[in-house]
Amino acid sequence: MLLAIDTSTGTSVAVVDREAGVLAEAGTADTMRHAEVVGGFIRDALAAAGVRPADLSAVAAGMGPGPFTGLRVGIAAAHAFALGANRPFVPVVSHDAIAFAWYVDGGTGRLQVVTDARRRESAVSEYDGLDADGLPVRSGGPRLAPRDAVPEAGGMRLDADRVSAGALGLLAELAYATGRLPLADDEPLYLRAPDVTVSAGPKRVLG
Repeated sequence: MLLAIDTSTGTSVAVVDREAGVLAEAGTADTMRHAEVVGGFIRDALAAAGVRPADLSAVAAGMGPGPFTGLRVGIAAAHAFALGANRPFVPVVSHDAIAFAWYVDGGTGRLQVVTDARRRESAVSEYDGLDADGLPVRSGGPRLAPRDAVPEAGGMRLDADRVSAGALGLLAELAYATGRLPLADDEPLYLRAPDVTVSAGPKRVLG
């Protein structure tokens, strides 16, 4: 079993099993309260699934793309839980989970995944279906584009306002079963630099 967490859009937490599927999932589309709710969702998902931390085999996290403040909450929570439970940390591109769920639900052909990146921009990724192992084939992105000037999809465009941690966890489980881990680098996909910068040191005072 695996615990999955994503805060790239709203907040979603799930417990999944390779054979049984999604055992429990909790979440909200609220994009402003990740830190306040993620701990409760972890507790609720584990309780609903009847699973203890010791029962888990790993912890997966959505690495974005997503805004800096929200995205880092889920990644930090997943890292902390994995460390506390002494379980591996599995990074997954959040857009890949969206595409995976769409194809598994019967979608076919080329797909463009679009999520809100704030500041009048969108995060965009393109996909060309599933490969022989059932994993989504990302042909482009993720990258930023002006919200009103996202390139033509060349297929189906999917504007997503949430990432299912259940789908993210099942994607991680499938990647493990087929020997395809890691799916992503352990680096958040912010796509733009944070507003806060490191100080260059104290300013010289002229007197």
